[in-house]
Amino acid sequence: MKFSEPLVEGQLIRRYKRFLADVRLSDGTEVTAHCPNTGSMRGCQPENARVWLSESNNPKRKLKYTWELVETGPGQLACVNTARPNAQARHAVQAGQVPELAGYRECRSEVKYGAENSRIDLFLGGHESAPDAWVEVKNVTLAEEDEGFFPDAVTTRGQKHLRELMAQVAAGDRAVLFFVVNHTGIGRVRPADHIDPVYGRLLREAAAAGVEIIAYRAALADVDGNPSGNLTLTERVPVSLEA
Repeated sequence: MKFSEPLVEGQLIRRYKRFLADVRLSDGTEVTAHCPNTGSMRGCQPENARVWLSESNNPKRKLKYTWELVETGPGQLACVNTARPNAQARHAVQAGQVPELAGYRECRSEVKYGAENSRIDLFLGGHESAPDAWVEVKNVTLAEEDEGFFPDAVTTRGQKHLRELMAQVAAGDRAVLFFVVNHTGIGRVRPADHIDPVYGRLLREAAAAGVEIIAYRAALADVDGNPSGNLTLTERVPVSLEA
């Protein structure tokens, strides 16, 4: 799974109003790009950071560029476009790259479910011997040293998703929390108790109740730390629930 076109490199000037970012391109031109991330983007907007944008030729779009990648530190890249993880996870599952979720003949997105009126990121059905699986996908980009933390801000929505997943297990189905690690410097994922302790508590409750928790990291960079254009999930990353 790759970006459809080569990305355009620039330097971050500022992010503002959550959805906008001013970027200076390599030729000195300053552009405003769409920032497709509603989170805090903690650690993913260093001053004057190298960034990479995708470019659209759609004349109906107000903004030509979309912010995709950022260099968070020497040789470390993160994907900040939160529209990517669901597609990354779906591609990996359907390509047979996630052994934990192999054998399902049906894969659907945004299926309504639960007592709290949720939509699941991926519904997997049609397995010969396993129950249906409800898969919630989360994007992990907050890195502290070599560990990744989720969430990067308090998330009542994420708390609701954990409650919904626990209910699916109680009903006899599989429920899976799938962390898509879109940061090349992350070697382990942990709940961000220092940011959202309620989410951390619910995550541990969910694991004890039978919700499966997995994490896979995207390639993103080549051996020199430069963008490879590759969004494929290539490596499983351990998840630690220790307090």
